Amino acid sequence: MVSAAGLSQRVARLSPSATLSISALAKAMRAEGLDVCILSAGEPDFDTPEHIRAAAIRALEEGKTRYGPTAGIPTLRQAVADKLRRENGLDYSPDQILISNGGKQTLFNLAMVLLDPGDEVILPVPYWVSYPEMVALAGAQVVRVQTQEAQGFKLTADQLRQALTPRSKLLILNSPANPTGAVYHRHELEALAEVILSVPHLYVVCDEIYEKLVYGEARHLSLGSLSPELLPRTILSSGFAKAYAMTGWRIGYLAGPKPIVEAAISLQSHSTSNVCTFAQYGALEALTSPLSAPAVEKMRQEFWRRRDLMLEGIRTLPKVSCPEPEGAFYIFLNISQTGLSSVEFCQRLLKEHHVAAVPGVAFGADHCIRLSYAADRVTLEKGLERLHRFLSSL
Repeated sequence: MVSAAGLSQRVARLSPSATLSISALAKAMRAEGLDVCILSAGEPDFDTPEHIRAAAIRALEEGKTRYGPTAGIPTLRQAVADKLRRENGLDYSPDQILISNGGKQTLFNLAMVLLDPGDEVILPVPYWVSYPEMVALAGAQVVRVQTQEAQGFKLTADQLRQALTPRSKLLILNSPANPTGAVYHRHELEALAEVILSVPHLYVVCDEIYEKLVYGEARHLSLGSLSPELLPRTILSSGFAKAYAMTGWRIGYLAGPKPIVEAAISLQSHSTSNVCTFAQYGALEALTSPLSAPAVEKMRQEFWRRRDLMLEGIRTLPKVSCPEPEGAFYIFLNISQTGLSSVEFCQRLLKEHHVAAVPGVAFGADHCIRLSYAADRVTLEKGLERLHRFLSSL
């Protein structure tokens, strides 16, 4: 059976974006000359560091503009393997690495090669918007597990154990997390690992795209580094977008068991083929240049200051609450005391006070909204002031 438009049943499974109307309205208001505070951005507001841009320019000038290997240029795959061993304690060889068009494609590739109809994917809620859609496109089923604000919106070992069935195939674990900023600590990961290892048929994909953006006492830890037995059961997805302010470059990577990565390479060979060749040389520079660490640290420190500014302002707001985010650049604000749905809240906040935020329903949590502090401090202060006026008016 096909729809009246002749579209596939696969596409019919997709849910429309809950954020499109907000985004379109914010852009239209700005086009009319209105002062709109954008607190909905999912990308750093910094430029890509100069030495990374220069490396891509050199590659262009040197004629590195032709097709490359589907899995990525060998030097970049080696650099990723070296980085994962050095920084994350993960022992991957270059042939266990796939370079893709952003972290999103790595996850999509994984869903396509690992999941079949009838498989179940355990997904902690709140979640990044594209996770359930990728699972749906693969024909598998999402098992949503509601995490609690009091626990920092993190999945517990007991919750994971209760969600398991004989059809459980994959757990999606995002740390630091979008939209909550949650970071899993060692004892939390160790408890999850014990459950994972008790189920031979369960894989875990760890989305670590925000790994370098952690604050305070928080430290990023890769689940697969906890034990040699765990590594063959874990798959890592990451990229260059957030830490290096390279969102538009579209370079991500997948690391995991060789058969899974080889299957993902084969799939990618029939979809997008290789990633933009000269952009890969920029990514290579990001991983290998001594200039990268101070550039990343400068951005991290600024995000940390912005986070603290936001938290200080939120503590004065009526009718809302949030856990302290330890990573990424988001705050997930509980608005349940207002009595408004997240879409209605965001629509009114934008129309009446010119502040753009993302409805929590997009992340599976209609009682919350997501605020981004990937904006300059003047915008953040202005947005907090307007948010206070709006909440006080309800």
